[in-house]
Amino acid sequence: MTHVLVARLDNAGDVLLAGPAVRAVAAGAERVTLLCGPQGAEAGELLPGVDSVVQWRCPWIDPDPAPVQAEHVDRLLATVRALAPDRALVLTSFHQSALPTALLLRLAGVPWIGAVSTDFSGSLLDLRHRPPDGLHEVERALSLVRAAGYALPDGDTGCLAVRSSSLPRQPWSGDFVVLHPGASVPARAWPVHRWQELARLLAERGRRVVVTGGPSERALTAGVAAAYGSGDVVDLGGRTSLAELAGVLGAASAVVAANTGPAHLAAAVGTPVVSLFAPTVPFERWRPWGVPVVALGRGDAPCRDSRVTECPFPGHPCLSAVTAAEALHALDSLGPRARTSHPWSGAPAGAAALVQTVPGGLS
Repeated sequence: MTHVLVARLDNAGDVLLAGPAVRAVAAGAERVTLLCGPQGAEAGELLPGVDSVVQWRCPWIDPDPAPVQAEHVDRLLATVRALAPDRALVLTSFHQSALPTALLLRLAGVPWIGAVSTDFSGSLLDLRHRPPDGLHEVERALSLVRAAGYALPDGDTGCLAVRSSSLPRQPWSGDFVVLHPGASVPARAWPVHRWQELARLLAERGRRVVVTGGPSERALTAGVAAAYGSGDVVDLGGRTSLAELAGVLGAASAVVAANTGPAHLAAAVGTPVVSLFAPTVPFERWRPWGVPVVALGRGDAPCRDSRVTECPFPGHPCLSAVTAAEALHALDSLGPRARTSHPWSGAPAGAAALVQTVPGGLS
């Protein structure tokens, strides 16, 4: 049995998509430490199989990086040396290189490191894995850990999951829809007036609505909730932790969201998703995993596979053409949600994750 460090240094959604791979590692290791960025640490705490979380802001992955500082890197090396993992697995997206992270882990004394790499890795990797192209991010991560000798335990279907013990009870019951109008980058956002139109249509139907969003999205969620009018609407913008948001999403009949972390959080609690998906990254790699999904958006838009964060094309053509009526029809097509079981019910509970933040100007 070993202590394995798993690195996934991106956003909350990326960390959630790594969950099945983390559970596979946990099934064959004595201890699992997750190394992630500050935007993914809260999600890491929710993953079954994670014993502890180390938070480090990675200068080559963080969306708003500060200059690289030797002191910041040195603190990470000292932290990893103190942890003394036997092995490390570096999880990356298809467009990222694992080699900078592998270099730091090697300098920290990790004796065995595995990662996906199309580039020659020299002595940085003991396992240089090259999976088939086009895999979903969940399958890509599972492919790596399988190559390293780890497999999901019997009964684990590989769905996304969160610790059920981490989810608070919700005050709502019955049928309601969650609208999550925010997006991690502007190029993935459905226009605000479309969200407001959808809220009005749901009000006309008499459907209960909960609007969710982060602290910086309070004005956005308030505007969408106001468009619904009086009645069964709740604005939770900026009022939930990630665990509390998971509880809300888990109680919903369906979630409408862009390609952003809460769409994957919805999948982790078994809730169907209407996905307003800008094709800046491939849908087949990033779709909500393991739940019913209806995708809306122009897959042939000029931004296809560009990975842009700000739309460079007038009128945001990939999503602006999607109407509120189409989103409502997509919700209807999902049908009633089956609530006989949840994907986390068979997932290992794991110990309560402890978060350690590497100090410094970039942490």
